[in-house]
Amino acid sequence: MTHHDNHNHHNHETASTLSFDQKMAKLLEHWIKHNKEHAETYRDWAKKAKNKDMGKVFILLEDAAAITEGINKKFEEALRMMDS
Repeated sequence: MTHHDNHNHHNHETASTLSFDQKMAKLLEHWIKHNKEHAETYRDWAKKAKNKDMGKVFILLEDAAAITEGINKKFEEALRMMDS
């Protein structure tokens, strides 16, 4: 089972009763949570790389975490726009 397999437990009956806006909000919320988890993992491995004197790998993984957080800012903005 891969990391992403555990996210495929969807109740299709419930999902089909949601409006488009509700589905979009749920997706955005899911993506935000999922990206936070990824950013934490990138930072964890960045620290491990730094401890192994892999400074360039550390920097790249830290950059990936920051980019992921930047993507979340877009998702959070989209979610706020839906609330207005």
